[in-house]
Amino acid sequence: MLRNLLIGSLCVLLLPFGSTAQESGVERLRQIGKAFTAVAKRVSPAVVNIQVASRSDQPEMNSLNQEFFRRFFGEKLPHRRTHPRFEVSQGSGFVFATQGTPDSGKSYILTNYHVVEDAEEIQVRLEDGREFEARIRGTDSHSDVAVIEIPTGNLPVLQLADSNQLDVGEWVLAIGNPFGLRHTVTAGIVSATGRTSLGINDYENFIQTDAAINPGNSGGPLVNLDGQVVGMNTAIFSRSGGYMGVGFAIPSNLIRAVATQLIERGQVTRGFLGVGIQQLTPELARSFGLKQHVGILIAQVYPNSPAARAGLRQGDIILAHDGVPMKDIGVFRNRIALSPPGTLAHLKVLREGEPLELDVRIGTLEEDQFARLSKSRGAPDLGLSVQTITPKLARQLGVSAGEGVVVTRVQPGSIADQAGIEPGALILQVNRQPISSAADFRHALASSPNRQALLLVRHQGIQQFIVLGW
Repeated sequence: MLRNLLIGSLCVLLLPFGSTAQESGVERLRQIGKAFTAVAKRVSPAVVNIQVASRSDQPEMNSLNQEFFRRFFGEKLPHRRTHPRFEVSQGSGFVFATQGTPDSGKSYILTNYHVVEDAEEIQVRLEDGREFEARIRGTDSHSDVAVIEIPTGNLPVLQLADSNQLDVGEWVLAIGNPFGLRHTVTAGIVSATGRTSLGINDYENFIQTDAAINPGNSGGPLVNLDGQVVGMNTAIFSRSGGYMGVGFAIPSNLIRAVATQLIERGQVTRGFLGVGIQQLTPELARSFGLKQHVGILIAQVYPNSPAARAGLRQGDIILAHDGVPMKDIGVFRNRIALSPPGTLAHLKVLREGEPLELDVRIGTLEEDQFARLSKSRGAPDLGLSVQTITPKLARQLGVSAGEGVVVTRVQPGSIADQAGIEPGALILQVNRQPISSAADFRHALASSPNRQALLLVRHQGIQQFIVLGW
């Protein structure tokens, strides 16, 4: 009986404490909800709906019309006069605070390039219902950033935060017009930062978030709890076309750098180093005799480029740029691209195991150079036939006789095929030693240690180191 009494007394004593804890937890949730509400109220007036009309020259013909014409004319349809028609799409954007003294008669809006691409007409609708016809101030397809302007001033604007200060796990809100549902707010956290090599844009440094992002959110802001823009919602990973918990936003620092140039000049000028680079994988690091796979591997130095003039060499490993350690090729490409032409870049390099420091005067990246550099492709691993480059073959290939061997066949599914080696590629080196014949190539492979060879391959003007293991 005493035992039952003690248990009962204990329950009575614990009840108030449990009730208080529950109420405290609910109150904390209320405070979080109020914080989200406050941010949404502050940010929403500067978020806009963007409707884009683009021209389509495709004739409007439904399946019944097509079947009718096929019965009488076969697969070749009669020549018909096609009347241009317009397709309407929509996205999001936000009015942002520009540097310097803004023109009081206009407002600048940030959005994605893919939202306004090929636009004939752009209509912007504010939260208060006002509508304006917008014009493009400047676009940059490589970063997927665009600036449009509308003929009105004194609008609420959003400030761009320093995205380098963003932490994983931080609360963020995405605001936009998914599926045309205007001013929709979703909440989540920063899942990751510095996402590169996703193949979405040419220049990537994405913020990953689990805040719901769907079609129509493109161009809308991703904001922190201070109501500042940390990113611009751009893409989602989805197998269904809808939200699956993985969204990507362009960080505000990249947006700021691009938008400033678009407003001032209508286009973006990027820095140029003049090297072909690769991620330094553990296999490549071992091939270079390194204990750690840190740094960016230079696979090619372009003639007469800033890198060539500064003395950078093929096989150098870039460890740091302006004092910042380099581990990811996407980050390094972004840093060089955002460097104003003419500035001096300080590189810490590892050459043949010895540290070296070089200063490089950054050049200007021209569009044709960008197209050439963008062809670089990843690789790693045999199942291939090679041929000695004879003088006749050298003339056909536009190379020098004795300069490597040419790949004539690659067996599907083989080690070489899986590594990305293609017919027509030139193999210039094996294990850092130049080769000049098919016999040299076979001998070099036979003498490769640890059943592994490091190849220097050139294809379509791009050189890369490739590790083949067997």
